[in-house]
Amino acid sequence: MAMTAVARETVFALRRQIAKIEGTLSERLQAPVGERPGARADNDVGSGITPEIDVTIVRRGLAVAPPDAFLRTGAAPLDAALSGGLPKAALTEIHGAETRGAGAVAGFTLALVSLILKREPRLPVLWIGTSEIFREAGFPYARGLHTSFGIEPGELLFSEAPRLVDALWVAEEAARMTALTAVILEIRGSPQRLDLTATRRLHARAQSAGRPLFLLRQAGEAEPTAAPVRLIVSAASSASRATIAGPLAGSIGRPAFTVSIGKSRTALPGQFSLEWNPDEHVFEERRAGEHRTKNPVPVVPASRRRKDPAPASGAVVAFPAVASPAAISPTARDQPSRPQRPAHIGPRRAG
Repeated sequence: MAMTAVARETVFALRRQIAKIEGTLSERLQAPVGERPGARADNDVGSGITPEIDVTIVRRGLAVAPPDAFLRTGAAPLDAALSGGLPKAALTEIHGAETRGAGAVAGFTLALVSLILKREPRLPVLWIGTSEIFREAGFPYARGLHTSFGIEPGELLFSEAPRLVDALWVAEEAARMTALTAVILEIRGSPQRLDLTATRRLHARAQSAGRPLFLLRQAGEAEPTAAPVRLIVSAASSASRATIAGPLAGSIGRPAFTVSIGKSRTALPGQFSLEWNPDEHVFEERRAGEHRTKNPVPVVPASRRRKDPAPASGAVVAFPAVASPAAISPTARDQPSRPQRPAHIGPRRAG
């Protein structure tokens, strides 16, 4: 009988562990009253050993970790939709629809890391990526890390892998380390190697170490993964910079993000508008009606050949006539005409 009770309790323990990993526990899994660990068959009442208490919290019909295991963003609607926030010890997907939105995805992820550093010991953060993704999306600006997120440049480590298989191996090894605050794995597209089995290994490593692992996917399709939460992030229009006299027209204020819940085991799909406060290092919800004011600076007029012709020119200003060619400045005369300027001194494209 004793062996039967022990074997049965082992089965229930395994079920509880699997349910916590999958997050689909609808009720507390435990043996009947006579077969619990505190019963006489498994634990002598007189031995002084206290039975193990299951502290699993049941919320919305799902089993989740205790409240301190969640990372609250500070935006009440988003945290409420996620039943407390993002899980700390788990794999979290953060998607960007296009590669040109890599800055918004990276900024949102660094903001989450900044929130973690405010509450936990300041350990390094490892950012893993392939040569392709770093060549396309670039690296974070060191001075901006400290100014906008309160992260010292020395606290952010980079690992550039030549191939995706190498990046996945580094991520698995790093995810099990407790000497890191978080691990960031950035990839591009929907590679075949990043399948359900690979994400299960990453999720298990993050749970074992008790540290978050953020999977940044640029221009990737939503595919089945082991991540409990998938967020789709894009840049939103910034509001005008706030001053004592009111909003400064034509200025750019705080960074803003449009965050959509693409996948969650505790929430329905939803969309939220957040602003990052670089002074307090917190997310703030953008209320309805808050948007960027219209830029008063006129845009370049359309060509005369189009339906909307350019407006008439302004007032004509008379300039004194030049007496002779010798009066022209030597510097101005030596400058080549516009078609003769070398191409390499032209402005670079920002994006």
